[in-house]
Amino acid sequence: MMAGSTLRKVKSRSWKKQRHFRLLEDGLTIWYKSKWAGKGHSTFSVTEVEAVREGHQSEILLSTAEEFPADLCFTLVFHGRQGNLDLVAESLEEAQAWIQGVRKLIHKAETMDEQERLDQWVRDWFQKADKNKDGKMNFKEVKKLLKMMNVEMNEEHAYHLFKMADKSQSDSLEIEQFVHFYKILTQRNEVWKVFQDYSGDGEKLMLDELENFLRTEQQEEEQSTQHAKQLIESYEPSETVKKQGAMSLEGFQMYLCSQDGSIFKPGLLELYQDMSQPLSHYFISSSHNTYLLEDQLRGQSSLEAYIQALKRGCRCVEVDCWDGSDGEPVVYHGHTLTSKILFKDVISTIKEYGFRASDFPIIVSLENHCGLEQQTLMAQHLTQILGDLLQTSTLDGQVPQQLPSPQELKGKILLKAKKIGGLEKCVDETLTDEVSDEEEMANGDEESPTEEPQAEKKNKKSKLSRELSDLVVYCKSVHFHGFEHAHCHAKCYEMSSFSESKAKKLGKEAGTEFVQYNTRQLSRTYPSGLRTDSSNYNPQDMWNVGCQIVALNFQTAGLEMDLNDGLFKQNGGCGYILKPDFMRDGNTQFCPEKPEERRDYKPRRLSIQVISGQQLPKVNQKEGSIVDPLVRVEIYGVPQDQAKEETSHINNNGFNPVWNATLNFVIHTPELALVRFVVEDYDKASRNDFIGQFTLPFTCIQPGYRHIHLLSKDGMAIPPSSLFVNISISDYE
Repeated sequence: MMAGSTLRKVKSRSWKKQRHFRLLEDGLTIWYKSKWAGKGHSTFSVTEVEAVREGHQSEILLSTAEEFPADLCFTLVFHGRQGNLDLVAESLEEAQAWIQGVRKLIHKAETMDEQERLDQWVRDWFQKADKNKDGKMNFKEVKKLLKMMNVEMNEEHAYHLFKMADKSQSDSLEIEQFVHFYKILTQRNEVWKVFQDYSGDGEKLMLDELENFLRTEQQEEEQSTQHAKQLIESYEPSETVKKQGAMSLEGFQMYLCSQDGSIFKPGLLELYQDMSQPLSHYFISSSHNTYLLEDQLRGQSSLEAYIQALKRGCRCVEVDCWDGSDGEPVVYHGHTLTSKILFKDVISTIKEYGFRASDFPIIVSLENHCGLEQQTLMAQHLTQILGDLLQTSTLDGQVPQQLPSPQELKGKILLKAKKIGGLEKCVDETLTDEVSDEEEMANGDEESPTEEPQAEKKNKKSKLSRELSDLVVYCKSVHFHGFEHAHCHAKCYEMSSFSESKAKKLGKEAGTEFVQYNTRQLSRTYPSGLRTDSSNYNPQDMWNVGCQIVALNFQTAGLEMDLNDGLFKQNGGCGYILKPDFMRDGNTQFCPEKPEERRDYKPRRLSIQVISGQQLPKVNQKEGSIVDPLVRVEIYGVPQDQAKEETSHINNNGFNPVWNATLNFVIHTPELALVRFVVEDYDKASRNDFIGQFTLPFTCIQPGYRHIHLLSKDGMAIPPSSLFVNISISDYE
């Protein structure tokens, strides 16, 4: 890989160009250029690559399958929303060298500890700045590099540190010396102060001193001596200090920056919830228009969109089916210019990628616009492709009184669609009371710009293929006739869909009834048809009334997806979160508008001291620009809990800004609250630029001195960017 290879980069059936690829000396950066591009070249880091797929495993390579044999083809899949890279090697040996090589490098990058990651990050910067590649940097170059790294600092101080690191007195730093220079530069006063408060001799924390810190500050009562020993073992770099059963300042800082010192309780990242309750008792990670990569009028439909959503733990995907011109049903956004993909390919993709991130059931929400003939073909594809994975009968052969649990349906796929009659074997062939999401909008809820003409709708026979109908078991789509009607007549396996405006209106007018309804039945909410740009609504409003399937456009980054990712990060990222107990009791009197009327109402006080930031990324890549960061803490929950507080901004320091600002909140329904930390680059003249964020459930917060590892707009980690905070949580009297 270091010697380099000529690989063909394929973008479409007509765009196939040769590029020269090679791995750079750092073992992490892949460089490539066209033979004719003069000096122009591109690079990407192996840390940006999530996986390597062999053979024809992308739509583009599938479309060129006749031209390029599968064993020469491979696809690099990037994290987040970055497009894939489809490549074709000239020989089998070369293809394997790159496939195996990149996989090894991904594994190496994923298994680095915090210290190795930081060292690698510093080395990457050094390589970027070492323009003449002589492995050395003089002070002028170092100053330039610090600017690139978002550091604005006193020149005298920087020169003094430079001289300290220049052990060979050559007026230049080699890479090892630069790493040393960087470490002196990043010594953190605020961590040193905390360390001094608990260290008897100011040099190290003895075992009992570390225990005292964990108990007093970190509020980790139950894990005493054993836990402290384990932290020393894991994070203390000096063997000498380790032998004394103690922790140095360097070890202490490494612990605070690690997963153990993170704001998210490590135990809650694992699967920890009871998974044996009815499906209606869980929030379920759900996607809307899953087939789209972009907007809803001209965007590309792609199997990749399903793969991305499923890999993120999504458990309910949407499939909009229309009659295909050659007899094969297609999936796309009807009456628009979005591209079309085959229904059978979508089902094959769900089968292949459905259970990689989670074993718990997948709901396929079918928006069916096909005639009888192609509906029957859809039923055949579903049964032939999915086989035993498709749940086609009730678990015990009986008519259910409540929905089965995620545990009982592990590894199963459920079809959500219209059904002729019910599970009670009613044989009414017509479908009078059932309406699709789009039709519901036309019935006076809100107009969809992609709505089909009324005349067409009248002519359409509301017929359903018996074969397709028979595949629907626990998720029968029905029209919503009001809470009273549902309470008296509805079956647990019947579910309705609500547009965002209808769900919000019902939540405001009849919050308690909506919560009660959602204890027994599933409900799905979806974005307004007017959101043609694939924007999202705030899912919190729907979670507040217990809606399980809150469908969002996974392809659109922003606050709404941050909240979704934040809620579903816990419980092993399995896509199912158990609702609080007061949302699972059929007789609950909970109303999100009046949280204080709840029987076991216990508001909490949340106090966050925002101490400092570390290595924040640059927003503007212009050479001289440095960020002016501020931190905003946002609370999302029941209406009374919605709140925002922010620090002032720090001028020209994205490297180690110190705020020392305390933000206070009262949280009335802690079980539903999400806390979002946002860092922005302050701008007096225009909107602030986004730098990074981290969102988590209030119930997952660890109190004490904690680091918050920031994520990009796409929800990807941006190491080593973090915030250092001190959090205290108490009862609100």
